[in-house]
Amino acid sequence: MATAMLTMSSVTKRYGETMALADADVAFAPGHVHTILGENGSGKSTLVKLLSGVVRPTAGEISLDGRPIELGRPVDAHRLGISTVFQEVLLAPERSVLENIFMGFDGLLTFRLSKAERRSKASAALASITRTPLDLDQPAGSMPLAQQQLIVLARSLVRDPRILILDEVTAALDFGDRDVLFGAIRAFVETGRLAIFISHRMDEVRRLSDRVTVLRSGRVVETLEAGQITGPRLLSLMLPDTRIPVGHHV
Repeated sequence: MATAMLTMSSVTKRYGETMALADADVAFAPGHVHTILGENGSGKSTLVKLLSGVVRPTAGEISLDGRPIELGRPVDAHRLGISTVFQEVLLAPERSVLENIFMGFDGLLTFRLSKAERRSKASAALASITRTPLDLDQPAGSMPLAQQQLIVLARSLVRDPRILILDEVTAALDFGDRDVLFGAIRAFVETGRLAIFISHRMDEVRRLSDRVTVLRSGRVVETLEAGQITGPRLLSLMLPDTRIPVGHHV
């Protein structure tokens, strides 16, 4: 196993009496697509929020490059090179595609890139994840949901993060754009970066993952390496009472 870039050590998150995540130990290595898999209520969303700085852990420690980090706000994650694309499509519908891609990119009074550089960078980010050209000047809210999701994905990519967290981002995409996105994710991790992929689609998990951590009822059940990732094995970890008929392929 490669040296971990990001680690969660005994990380717990409670909401009052509700235990959303309990004593989670996960090591995320650079150069990997590391999938988090589990049923609804398994703790996937809580894990994403913890690593994105949306919520703080109740107990435990998150480390980056071997050093403990504090993720109290999303801006803390951004400064450390962690960018998250959430399942919900979050954009300003009346603003242009270009404005949405660079939302939050600049300081209050300064622009980090010229207009030409912004257009070039936005076009390159979109071209890496879709074959369909998008008009950078069109209001983002006027576009179909799939294209809105691509805009949000491009927003993360223009920030050139070290760690990219993708939370159920393929739900609105057609198969063509999904294939292009998977190629972009693979290219991303081949540069020594880390992609954390959250999905409940078994075909995506088997196709894309270098490592899979299965959650059940707020706990880490097991982490599988690439050679161990099969449909029956994943189902048995997610749903231990599942019985798969002989000859049935998952």
